[in-house]
Amino acid sequence: MSLLFEPLTLRATTLPNRLVLPAMVTRLSGEDGHVNDDIRERYVRFARGGVGLAVVEAMAVHGSKSGPLLRISSDELKPGLTDLAARMHDAGPGKVAPQIIHFLKISRSGWRQTIDMLSLDEIDAIVEAYGAAARRARECGFDAVELHMAHAYTLSSFLSRMNARKDDYGGSLENRLRLPIRVLHRVRAEVGADFTVGVRFVGDECIRNGYTTVDAGPIAVRLAQEGADWISLSAGGKFEDARRIEGEPLYPYTGYSGDRCMPSHAYPDGANLYIPEAVRAALRARGLSTPVVAAGKLGTVELAERVLERGQGDLVGMARALLADPDLPRKWREGREDRVVRCVYGNVCKALDENFKRVDCTLWPKKLGQAPMSDDVIAPAWPDGGAGLSADVRRGNVLLRWAAATDNEAVYGYQVFRAEEPPAGGAPLLTHHASVRGVSTRYEDTRVMGGATYRYAVRPYDLAGNRGPMSEPVTASVPSAS
Repeated sequence: MSLLFEPLTLRATTLPNRLVLPAMVTRLSGEDGHVNDDIRERYVRFARGGVGLAVVEAMAVHGSKSGPLLRISSDELKPGLTDLAARMHDAGPGKVAPQIIHFLKISRSGWRQTIDMLSLDEIDAIVEAYGAAARRARECGFDAVELHMAHAYTLSSFLSRMNARKDDYGGSLENRLRLPIRVLHRVRAEVGADFTVGVRFVGDECIRNGYTTVDAGPIAVRLAQEGADWISLSAGGKFEDARRIEGEPLYPYTGYSGDRCMPSHAYPDGANLYIPEAVRAALRARGLSTPVVAAGKLGTVELAERVLERGQGDLVGMARALLADPDLPRKWREGREDRVVRCVYGNVCKALDENFKRVDCTLWPKKLGQAPMSDDVIAPAWPDGGAGLSADVRRGNVLLRWAAATDNEAVYGYQVFRAEEPPAGGAPLLTHHASVRGVSTRYEDTRVMGGATYRYAVRPYDLAGNRGPMSEPVTASVPSAS
């Protein structure tokens, strides 16, 4: 069995597999912070797909205004959270944990509150708020809780090398860890020794004068020694290099550090794997077996398995890949990788979040609002059974034509596969060669050599990324230049 689908125990919680949905903002809740139908539908959909651990988007531990964001700051919010946890448990075998967060004030004028403005009494209140929120998480039936110590927010700002407070909470690494450790201790006191508590922080701030994995290793070691049951790692997402837009509040994912937090198609797959690899090595060097969650553009089963096999992480986090296709875990487990709606890392979801709009995926059918249920998906089909592909040689190029495929949604495009016939004969391996988007049913291959024979096939895909069957292959022989 693949390492991805081996169970893993985190204190009192056993995950059915090693796939994790990291917390990601959806902008689906109202400004009152209550769970609503859209939130329930989104997260039940994730649970139904079979992810091992679903970390529900950041929930505020305090009552500050912040737009559409879930909250866990008072007991009046518990009924909705209890219902959400129960529905997710009913939908799938995975475990569920809310991520709890504290953030400072920010305004459209460009002003933002910073940690040096906090009094000691306000710091004490943050500690108490985290403890109370974690207690509510347990009372609501969640399996665990994750403490948000990442990106541009309060606890991360204390951990940062940019923390210049002149008291016991700033300067040295020991002082910068003081508040996060106080929070961890308070949470443990509230939830007890038999409840699972994870931590997420950045392993590389990706800003000038910020900390790197050199500091992240010791931070993880201390958090693990103080009782963290898993360490989830991210990168960047800081205010320090955020792009300023007049009349809008700063969004911490617009600068270079924001790009590193959510690597786009411009970055290689697994762009941030150096972080969990270094942090995990630091933990193991100190004799600590605390599991590490790797994340950052890990969208293929081959890459996810390699992370585990090479010891770059113990769990694989994939937010955008699961947004595109919540059924990804089930499809991978069943060996149906070719049926996965693959994230293209265009970061449309990130742009929606930046503009305070509901976060959907551009690969979903238009106006659906949620990922389609896989049982309801109809893949594109060929009207002629796939026998209609033709190949003609014209002016030294190969022109392919085919009949348009049909689908219950619009056909979004076609994948063209090609292989060069080996001189000794045999069946060549068709590999992806090009993509044709839109309604066009032709492709001219200009990258051919005279004297060679090529085999082609075409495959349609729809707006939801569902791929139809491969056409029957055709061959074309390109004459040698005279």
